[in-house]
Amino acid sequence: MFAAFIRSILAEPRAPDPPARVWWDWALVGALLVTAVAEAIFRPDMAWRPLATVVALLVIPVLLWRRTHPLLATAVGWGGALVLHIPTVVSDVVDVGLYSMAGIVLLPYALYRWASGREALVGTAIVAVPAGLGLATSATLGDVIGGTTLLVAVFALGAAMRYRAVARQREVQQVRTLERGELARELHDTVAHHVSAIAIQAQAGRAVAATDPASAVEALAVIEAEASRTLYEMRTMVRVLRDGEAADYAPQRGISDLDELTRTSPLVQVHHGGDLAGLPQPVEVAVYRICQESVTNAIRHSLNATAVTVGVTGDVGVVRLRVHDDGEAARPSTTVGYGLLGMAERAKLLGGTCQAGPDPAGGWTVEATLPREVPR
Repeated sequence: MFAAFIRSILAEPRAPDPPARVWWDWALVGALLVTAVAEAIFRPDMAWRPLATVVALLVIPVLLWRRTHPLLATAVGWGGALVLHIPTVVSDVVDVGLYSMAGIVLLPYALYRWASGREALVGTAIVAVPAGLGLATSATLGDVIGGTTLLVAVFALGAAMRYRAVARQREVQQVRTLERGELARELHDTVAHHVSAIAIQAQAGRAVAATDPASAVEALAVIEAEASRTLYEMRTMVRVLRDGEAADYAPQRGISDLDELTRTSPLVQVHHGGDLAGLPQPVEVAVYRICQESVTNAIRHSLNATAVTVGVTGDVGVVRLRVHDDGEAARPSTTVGYGLLGMAERAKLLGGTCQAGPDPAGGWTVEATLPREVPR
């Protein structure tokens, strides 16, 4: 059991996509460096001042690499802490170091948040040596308990945030997979419709071939057009994942069904404009589904809304849609909901874009742009 647990930890990869350094990373390191210099100059009770100052000035900048190189940063940071324990061994000095060195407590968090399992185990051993020496030389039992609790809490927080990020990533991937499967079923239904039309025209052509060759030629022209359109839809289908679910062959909603959204609430108003004729079935279905999801979200989440406006416009090469409610946006702008992820994924699969968020003029707005022709 324990061996299996260790193997699972060793097999844990690094957390993907560590964030780049941001302004507050530089601000933190800058503040700690300034504090270290101020301590080195003005602190009267500092032992081994040159050594402590040099170690601090070398260790503090390593915080900038704690996400991208967590093990190396931990080794340098806590290795510096270990160096500061040398005077306690060769002299009667009990405490050597600057208060600004406390910033290295961020390194165990980064280690468990971003490093691989193997790196986390090695880094834990690196942290344990200077931390154990420091606790061993502590004056009171309270210092030992407090220091141990703080260090364990930092490790636990890093692991918890890593688990939360992994869980969120899996949920997002599940939403995307479900959306891809739904779109694949819709494309399957569209292709099935075209194939059925081809079969009917082929039967009709055979029936009249002997007595009316002209009608048979017309049937062949229809078959050619339907076959070309079917191949076009099939090229689109290979861009999505389907996982083998059975299609239900239910009629798919499109732009002509948008007026039905007004039945969901008296606040909903639907407007059409531009050229919306001849759109591929996947685009029509995507427009309807995005509008439907947006209207549902507006009715469910907006506060004190007096109108939910749905506008769909056909422009040159694209179809644009905009759903806006004038209520108080109770939805947090910093969190992307799974419904929004599904809409964005559907638009992306068709070569378009979809964005949602608070409107500067008030309320909440969803805007999407879809190409009139599905990418091949």
